[in-house]
Amino acid sequence: MDRQQFLKYTAGAGAAVLLSSLESFAIEKNQKKLRVAIIGCGSVSNAYIPHLKRSSLIEIVSLCDIKYDRALAKNKEYNVNAATYPHIDKMLTGDAFDMMITLTDMQVHGELNKKALLASRHVWSEKPMANTYAEGKALLDLAEKKGLRIWGAPAVVNSPQFMFMSKAIQEGKLGKVASAHAQYGHTGPTWSAFFYEKGGGSMPDLGVYNMSTLTGLLGPAKSVMAMLSIVKPERTVDDKGKIKVEAEDNAHVLLEHDKGIISHVMSGFNFFDPHGHVGSAQSLHSIQIYGDYGNMRLIGYDWEPNGVVLDTSWTEPPVLHQKDSEGYQWQEGATKIGEALVKQIEPRINAEHALHVLEIIEAARRSSATGTKVKLKSKFPWPIV
Repeated sequence: MDRQQFLKYTAGAGAAVLLSSLESFAIEKNQKKLRVAIIGCGSVSNAYIPHLKRSSLIEIVSLCDIKYDRALAKNKEYNVNAATYPHIDKMLTGDAFDMMITLTDMQVHGELNKKALLASRHVWSEKPMANTYAEGKALLDLAEKKGLRIWGAPAVVNSPQFMFMSKAIQEGKLGKVASAHAQYGHTGPTWSAFFYEKGGGSMPDLGVYNMSTLTGLLGPAKSVMAMLSIVKPERTVDDKGKIKVEAEDNAHVLLEHDKGIISHVMSGFNFFDPHGHVGSAQSLHSIQIYGDYGNMRLIGYDWEPNGVVLDTSWTEPPVLHQKDSEGYQWQEGATKIGEALVKQIEPRINAEHALHVLEIIEAARRSSATGTKVKLKSKFPWPIV
């Protein structure tokens, strides 16, 4: 969206501060690309690095990983020609860069993102941007105070399917919207223990996608009720062998939106699905939204959608729309944000939305532990499209 549209949608919500910091950003004289540094060279970097390299406006100048051999390996594998570092402190005082991309274990996102902001770097962080809402809010406040920007994954609001669904709802094609359901799960990752350790769990790894999509389509949640459980108390993972599971591997979360709308998110690490992470092969729907005139189903996963089925007739068959994803990819967030900084345009993704989803996750855990309905205090600029 352009500046005028951004101000229209975010008036009174701190937009002036955010827009001012974006317009004040300037790359150095004669610098034609945004310089980015990647911290965390594990499996996710295999998707991020190639996507970033395809951008004519971005240059990867640094790679960092506490397992230093991984930074060296990725530098060679993808012919990045970047400086490599074994620790964030060395990277922050090394080769100059403009934005840090955080792809590490989720438990350390908050502390790493804070270090980058304190060192006057913009931040794109994989989900979640912090481990608690309070930590995330402090990061956003710090960024605004220093005239910087921070964003958090996922990038689901960028997909053309999300845009189609949002417009269909706003144009009244479903009538008065009442309910929605979203689900995403598989039998659990095996490559790292952090998914099952404290601060991990199926919600910040998987449920976060659905929470971002449903709040993006239906508006901020006002309250949360949830039931969480650990179905498998022990897991065997590649990096640590047999471990005790400390975070939820099964989650059901009810969200109360404005105008009486209720939505439900189901995520877990015990869901048999032959498609697993291969979203392109998923022909069934993972999200459904009901109104009194029609319903809409997102085919595939919201991070890799394959179309939208719209059903608004008693006599005619449902119609498949927006099968083409028009180049959208789940790992595009850092690239789109980086290009937006260079072009000085406001991206569709915003930090307040990621922060709101983080509060939902934290509230769901509190609701499950106490058996109570938990009210939320955060909001974000809406509608997004």
